[in-house]
This record gives sequence, structure tokens and C-alpha cells, in this order.
Amino acid sequence: MSTRFNRRKFLAAASGLGLLGYFPAHASARDMLPQRAVPGSGEMLPIVGLGSTKPVRLIREEGSAPLESVMRMLMSYGGKVVDTAPRPAELDARFGQVLQKPEFLDELFVAVKVNATGKAEGLAQIEQTQNLFGRETLDLLQIESLTDFETQWPTLKDYKESGKARYIGVTVAHERLYETLESFMKRESPDFVQLNYSVMEHSAEERLLPLAKDMGIAILVNGPFMNGEFFGHVNGRELPDWAAEFDCESWAQFSLKYILAHPTVTCVLTETTKAHHMEDNLRAALGRFPDIAAKRRMREHIANL
Repeated sequence: MSTRFNRRKFLAAASGLGLLGYFPAHASARDMLPQRAVPGSGEMLPIVGLGSTKPVRLIREEGSAPLESVMRMLMSYGGKVVDTAPRPAELDARFGQVLQKPEFLDELFVAVKVNATGKAEGLAQIEQTQNLFGRETLDLLQIESLTDFETQWPTLKDYKESGKARYIGVTVAHERLYETLESFMKRESPDFVQLNYSVMEHSAEERLLPLAKDMGIAILVNGPFMNGEFFGHVNGRELPDWAAEFDCESWAQFSLKYILAHPTVTCVLTETTKAHHMEDNLRAALGRFPDIAAKRRMREHIANL
């Protein structure tokens, strides 16, 4: 029997002993991330996750401490979705060492990608990721940016059928791939689709998100801040007073709450190298979300800045 005493169990025990008043407000159970179901399986996933590219790249200069700090913050709110992408083997080896630490090993939902061209090359890339991350069974295996998807998709289906991947899917990060993605979704009905969507880049609302809802496809969102372009756009601007109507406390939360207000979104992936920024992102999931009228006002406000 496992002797691990995780944060959720600790909070439950502390509550029973009447000790929660001795901990900061953000440590209370009421601040755990809301969860949404993966269509088809019913598995519940927290609605904010981590896109790991930036903190993993930082390992070269600063080691794994910033990454681990961000991951601990994610988990302190009940988060567990960590999205990854193939990187140089020496970086993924060090990332894998982090993922295999006891505090993270069985607590995370790790999404991995293949972006190789060619069947043998794709299989080799996936197997390398499994070995470096120490994961015989992958939570989610994705084809990045639909790269060579006609070749790679049969491999992903084999992985799922054999039990080596629990879910399979594809990703895009640019609207130019939306037409191809739509055709793929209709033909193959993947478990997950990852796409770009934000208050500045919202055309996924027109066809792809309704299609995902109709077909029972889980949605991961990347690019909530458009690789920093969003922050450049709002730099020096005051958050509008009416943002308080949906419990929005920062510009980061402004975009994240816009995204999370769409019920088809399963989880939004945020990238940061700083734990306090991760906490700000996580708190976007708490409190109220904007309604349809408020979302229209948000789009107009950003467009008019």
C-alpha cells in the first residue's frame, strides 16, 4: 500500500482536525481547480494546466528548480495536466528526471507529442520519449501541428489499441491549419484536439469548438497569451473595472477566463517559468466566468486598445 500523503489527503485530514484556519486562504480546499470530463471516458481533468516549453528550456541555464517550483504550484491547486513536446534528448532526459521524482511520478497527466516525418522515425521518437520520461503507458499521445499525420496516425491508433497510450490526438497552433484539422476531426474522431484560442484569436469558436462538442472530442487550448503578444498589446493599460464582474484580477486572467468560459474547453495550457505567475493563471479558474455578452465586450475592448 502506498504511503504517499498528498496535499488533497493532507487538507482532508487537516479539515477533520479543525486545522485549516492555520493555513493561508489559498491553501484551502475551496480553491482547488474545477474539473471537466473527457468526453467518452468521463475522466475528470483540472481546467488549467502547464505548457512546459519555456521552463524546460530554462533547465540549460538555471537547472530544474524553476520548473519544479511551477509544477508544485500547479499541483497545490489540484492541477495535473502537463503538456510536452519533443526536445533535444539531453533536455528531455533532465525533464524526465523531474517527472520521475516521487512527488510528481503518479500525480500528473502528461501529454506528449510526435513531430517526426516517416513511420520508423515517428516510432523511434515516441519510444525515446517513453524511455526518457519513464512512462510505459502515455496519458495522451499527440501529433504536433499535424506533421505527417497520414503516416503517424496509424501508429497512434496502434499505441491506443495496445494500451501504450490512454488517449490519442493532434495539435495545431495556427489558424492556417484549421481546415485540415476540421477534415481530420470529422474523419478520425480523435480523443483530444489541441488548438490555439484566446480573446485575441477566437475563430475556433466558429466551427472547431462546436464540432468538438458534437463529436465528443476533448479540447486542450494552447497559446492563451499568443506567445506574449497579448501582454504586449495590453502593456501599460489598466484592467477595466467591469472585469471584476467575473472575478478577474489581472490581464492574464482576462484572457484565461475568456477561454475557460467556453464549456467545450477541457483544459487551457499556460506557460511560465515563475511560480507566482502560475498561481495567477490558476486563479483564473476560480470564481465567475464571463457570459456571452461579457465575452463580446471583452473582444471589443481588446480590439479597440
